Amino acid sequence: MNIFPDDRIFEIVARVADREKVDVYVIGGYVRDHIMGRVHPEKDIDIVVLGDGPSLARAVAAEISPDIKVTVFKTFGTAMFRYGNYDIEFVGARKESYSEDSRKPSVIPGTLEDDQNRRDFTINALAISLNARNPGEVLDPFGGIDDIRNGIIRTPLDPDTTFSDDPLRMMRAIRFSAQLGFTVSEVTMESIARNAERIKIVSAERITTELNKIMETAVPSGGFLLLEETGLLDLILPEVSRLKGVEDKEGKGHKDNFHHTLKVLDNTAEKSKDIWLRWAALLHDVAKPVTKKFVPGIGWTFHGHEFIGAKMVPEIFTRLKLPLNDRMKYVKKLVGLHLRPISLVQEEVTDSAVRRLLFEAGNDIDDLMLLCEADITSGNRLKVRKHRDNFALVRRKLKEIEEKDAIRTFQPPVHGEEIIAAFDIPPGPAVGVIKSAIKEAILDGVILNDHEAARDFMIKKGLELGLTPR
Repeated sequence: MNIFPDDRIFEIVARVADREKVDVYVIGGYVRDHIMGRVHPEKDIDIVVLGDGPSLARAVAAEISPDIKVTVFKTFGTAMFRYGNYDIEFVGARKESYSEDSRKPSVIPGTLEDDQNRRDFTINALAISLNARNPGEVLDPFGGIDDIRNGIIRTPLDPDTTFSDDPLRMMRAIRFSAQLGFTVSEVTMESIARNAERIKIVSAERITTELNKIMETAVPSGGFLLLEETGLLDLILPEVSRLKGVEDKEGKGHKDNFHHTLKVLDNTAEKSKDIWLRWAALLHDVAKPVTKKFVPGIGWTFHGHEFIGAKMVPEIFTRLKLPLNDRMKYVKKLVGLHLRPISLVQEEVTDSAVRRLLFEAGNDIDDLMLLCEADITSGNRLKVRKHRDNFALVRRKLKEIEEKDAIRTFQPPVHGEEIIAAFDIPPGPAVGVIKSAIKEAILDGVILNDHEAARDFMIKKGLELGLTPR
């Protein structure tokens, strides 16, 4: 095969490399995506130089513009700069060796073959020559092109060595499988299972980066099934792994909450690319194992799993080094509220119940409804249709109540300062009691959500508390 990448940057690199009399190749993910014809190829370009990588990087950058800043990493003999939409990294061909307790390699200069040997997978070990004597020649020592054609993920060398050296590659194998729709080879899967414990030396940040990339795929369940099959899931997300299995007692069983969760995750992914909504889907039933109880004559119950699950979200986010800001609070809120719309469809949908749901969900109400509809995974078509019809009723009610009462972005019509001034009292418990009573009256539909009605109710409540209005 002979392919010369069509981006202008490669012409510049080739011209400078020939002038400097060095051999140069583009290698890795960009080559893989270029051969596959992917619409959104890698934005990182890896250039391997048989010589001084940083020196060629500076020469190429100078050829493009004197304003380009080149960043050099002396420890690894690499350099990179930004050009258009690309981050371009230049590295001298090298050999790597690893110690048992670290995934940071010791590096010495090597050949192109050495550099291809150190790559994680055959599909990422493909190199394209940029030099004038053999422009576009593809060097494929491990059959990477055939693996692309056949949709296979495997390592160039012994997978036990590959994964023991850098255990993050186990996560990357599964992530590439999920992203590209490829199959991880049987030998590679067996090696990941043997080496799964090595993932413990990898930082939480790097693991989470791969988890998020799996989460962002079109069908994220595929990645999580492979994580479970290899034993990695139990090491990085044990709370989700514990959802597996079905227990039967007195002829009553419950559904496998692991496979249910993955179905909910896929249902959510069909409707939204929001990764935090997908995290809420993954964690929505996370507390079922700790709340599971068998009640004779009734069967299995999971009472309170939504509230306990919400409390588990900050712990999981902290351990995985996920953001502890509004994104975590968003996931926590959706996990805590995910049964509320379901409970509404199982009874008469009252205005009061809808107001309270709107108040608690706020601007996240639409995402909550999407999650709850994704949570319908029954194989009974009539049951599914009934639930969806009921959800449509709840959605209509939500719209009606919101248009009438503006609860979604609820702000108290009467503030504490006005209560203090109205009764000439100092700040204290009575102010909170009156504010809470006004809020409850609005949510129950006793009064309208406007200032005049709220102020009249404030005076009435104050008199009940023995306060005298000014």
